[in-house]
Amino acid sequence: MNIHTVSVVDTWLWPAFIGAVLFLLFLDLFVLHRKDEVMSQKQALGWSAFWISLSLLFTGWFTFQYGTALGTQFLTGYLVEQSLSIDNLFVILLIFQSLKIPQANQHRVLFWGILGAIVFRGILIVIGVDLIHRFDWLMYVFGGILIATGAKLFFGSDESQDVNDSFAVRIARKFLPLTKHFHGNHFWARENGVLVATPLFLALIVIELSDIIFAVDSIPAVLAITKDAFVAFGSNILAILGLRSLYFVIAEWVSKLKYLKPGLAVILCFIGGKMLVSNFYHVPSWVSLLVIIGVLTTAGLTSWYVARQEERKAK
Repeated sequence: MNIHTVSVVDTWLWPAFIGAVLFLLFLDLFVLHRKDEVMSQKQALGWSAFWISLSLLFTGWFTFQYGTALGTQFLTGYLVEQSLSIDNLFVILLIFQSLKIPQANQHRVLFWGILGAIVFRGILIVIGVDLIHRFDWLMYVFGGILIATGAKLFFGSDESQDVNDSFAVRIARKFLPLTKHFHGNHFWARENGVLVATPLFLALIVIELSDIIFAVDSIPAVLAITKDAFVAFGSNILAILGLRSLYFVIAEWVSKLKYLKPGLAVILCFIGGKMLVSNFYHVPSWVSLLVIIGVLTTAGLTSWYVARQEERKAK
């Protein structure tokens, strides 16, 4: 596969971007967060602002370097993945609660989970872009997947399920030597001379598998926005990088975002419909951007207003 057939960006940008991401991750875990401690709301807000600002700065530079069209696609892809990532927080929160992962260790689990997601998403996105360039009919398949997912989100139940009963946990408990005891921040430890996986490793496995499931939605969604592999990859990764700090910002009140799922359902159906008509009508990138911003803003403000009204009634 020739990289120039799936992206128009300069070849050097790929290793430079990936190297910068790995450096920031290394700095985050081994320098700034080398001690296991609970991240405060103030710290989480600061880090969230840092990642969002960094993403917007890179988007600005990318737009200046490669033009408004690709820049708009990059920002749209970032917003879509960021909104889908917020929905993922529901699942991550459920995983940590079900497996009783201490707050002080959650950052470490999220770090390695996101590192795995970066590798997995990168491979799938490059392959997906190459396949779309080769087989146009895949656009219809991806469009159908997004519309089906959107319908499931809109009409599906919000009832939480116990992660301990999930397929991933049952398989892990069947084939891995697991312990219920925590050993600091270690994923593996020795008990009575036997090497066992701690609950942190079990949480990591479930998070990685859940990301694979969510990739079924997010990758077709970003491929509906752009056919450029770097735009799809870069926008996805920048959104995922901010997920850890964002988790600690909204973990306590994520359940109050009642209208996030319907909003995401509308976005996924819109993007899926865009893919289905792509061979007949091209929806401009700026239109997609405005629709996504409008839906997310409406969902967020409506959720905030309803939550505020419910708090007033409770007093």
